[in-house]
Amino acid sequence: MQFYLDGYKPGDPFVAEPHPSLAERPAGLPEEADVVIIGCGPAGLLLAAQLAEFPDIHTVIVDRRDGPLEVGQADGVACRTVEMFEAFGLADQLVHEGYQVNEVTFWRPDPGDRSSIVRTGRINDVEDDLSEMPHMIVNQARMLSYLRDHMRRSATRAEPFHGLHTTDVRVDADGESEHPVAVTMRHVESSEPTGEISTVRARYVVGCDGARSTTRQAIGRRLEGDATNQSWGVLDVLAVTDFPDIRLKSVVHSEQGSILIIPREGGYLVRLYIELDNDRDAEMLRDRSVTPDKLTAVANRILHPYSIDVKHVGWWSVYEVGQRLCDRFDDVGDTETDPRPPRVFLAGDACHTHSAKAGQGMNVSMADAWNLGWKLGTVLRGTARPEVLRTYSAERQEVARELIDFDREFAALFSERPDDDGDADPGRFQRYFREQGRFTAGVAVRYGPSVLTAEPTHQHLAEGFRLGMRFHSAPVVRLADAKPMHLGHAARADGAWRLYAFADRPRPDDPGSRLRELADFLATENSPIARFTPPGADPDSVLDVRAVLQQGHRDVTVADLPPVLLPRKGPFGLVDHEKVFCPDTATDVFELRGLDRQEGALVVVRPDQYVANVLPLDAHRELVDFLGGALVEVGPPAGPSGRD
Repeated sequence: MQFYLDGYKPGDPFVAEPHPSLAERPAGLPEEADVVIIGCGPAGLLLAAQLAEFPDIHTVIVDRRDGPLEVGQADGVACRTVEMFEAFGLADQLVHEGYQVNEVTFWRPDPGDRSSIVRTGRINDVEDDLSEMPHMIVNQARMLSYLRDHMRRSATRAEPFHGLHTTDVRVDADGESEHPVAVTMRHVESSEPTGEISTVRARYVVGCDGARSTTRQAIGRRLEGDATNQSWGVLDVLAVTDFPDIRLKSVVHSEQGSILIIPREGGYLVRLYIELDNDRDAEMLRDRSVTPDKLTAVANRILHPYSIDVKHVGWWSVYEVGQRLCDRFDDVGDTETDPRPPRVFLAGDACHTHSAKAGQGMNVSMADAWNLGWKLGTVLRGTARPEVLRTYSAERQEVARELIDFDREFAALFSERPDDDGDADPGRFQRYFREQGRFTAGVAVRYGPSVLTAEPTHQHLAEGFRLGMRFHSAPVVRLADAKPMHLGHAARADGAWRLYAFADRPRPDDPGSRLRELADFLATENSPIARFTPPGADPDSVLDVRAVLQQGHRDVTVADLPPVLLPRKGPFGLVDHEKVFCPDTATDVFELRGLDRQEGALVVVRPDQYVANVLPLDAHRELVDFLGGALVEVGPPAGPSGRD
């Protein structure tokens, strides 16, 4: 992470200077805001953390609880989510603290004694080169605390407002108000109303308020779907057991039911997802008399001949599996007959629910917010067209639909009973688990063509950077300081688009270099940098240009680079030396990602790290036209220092 751009200051460089607008904002709940976020779960806090990177935008986040979540709920952190947290500078802490899932074991009934179980398989949890980030297990409460800490360190000094239960969300019918959405909230303490009512008017509202979402009801959306009549108990425990794979993620199918074992952070804690049988466990399900002791008894029944002795319960719950989905994730009707822009959005469990066993709930909820946050931020800042807000529902509703289809099949296979005749296909679930690894890692999402994602006309230039899919990072070496790093880690959660120029064969100072020709164009008044960067803003604030050369880092120097790759920034016009990279000697990014060495390629990446376009290096007009569909032409090019 870069700092000291505006001058050296002692102290923690990762704590931003407060934004000047904070002095003008009320200390308590305001009457007006740009964005109101309802709910402090994974979606709400990820969205709040993203909008904290836009300190000129006034964001308010409210929650009905008296304070932050302390224990329990989701724990699986997919590879893609760790990649997202890297953009906030939080991945190192997450990986250091959490349990890393490396392998998965599978257990089935012993063919010689079907009342007992035996291990039938063991596989890597994540396939090679799926992601540079691991699959982690971290308590949801800790994930949320990382995000709150990030908000406090940001220039907004953002803090949630607790003890506020939203009772109504209403959009002005005339649409003429600058703050057309009214959010009415009842003040509560320990879930009891105090009698006080507050209203905040906002430009946009995002309902991250769970499966019983008031926001969803207010805009007339419904969760449609079915329950599966399957109940599961969840236990976070400290226990002593003779089960040999207690520190490995383990899938257990026995004659007595199924268990998913998830080792937790710290080396001792473990989570048990325990299937409850509608016949054997019917009484406690019917009477709602489930207790941790009863769940432990079921676990011992399933794990026979092994046993588990629970010494301490950190958290427990019971849930019913169900898959439900909204038809849209905003307040707009049929987009062909309702031309108005969306003002209210839904994210997370407010618009899709599913089982916990695939580990997707928290991850997909945060991915919803990751998709929406930069769109809201850049539209409110005036650099992106309001039309981009319409893409949120279209993109994320399709992802949620695919997730629910997957979850329905995954849950059914997980609960499938071994065959009485000897279990004809014991490896079926294991094969399915391996085949769906990309989906559960969160890297299979692919957004379709839109104003934000082009048709794959030039995909052959960069086969490894698929249109509509997340930018798959690769090892590189930074030219200026010879630092080995991952290319994708250069991107921050700052709302900027990335233009990754993968060079053709000539050196960057060669007159025949297509990269040099592109750089010369980007320095002109007709370039997208000049057209879409507001006056006074740093030259990389909207379009961040980075280059990857084919030469080694000892074969080229900074003096060989064109000025656009050495942008001047901040009040002192300091040079940013961190825009250019070279191939790693062990893993060549051009080979790894199928890049055309002869032609090179320009890979355009959205602020949420999804590939928006792949273009030839000399497709200057095509680049401007594509970006013009999403960005606002705001003024002349920035001055030499990047600011007026």
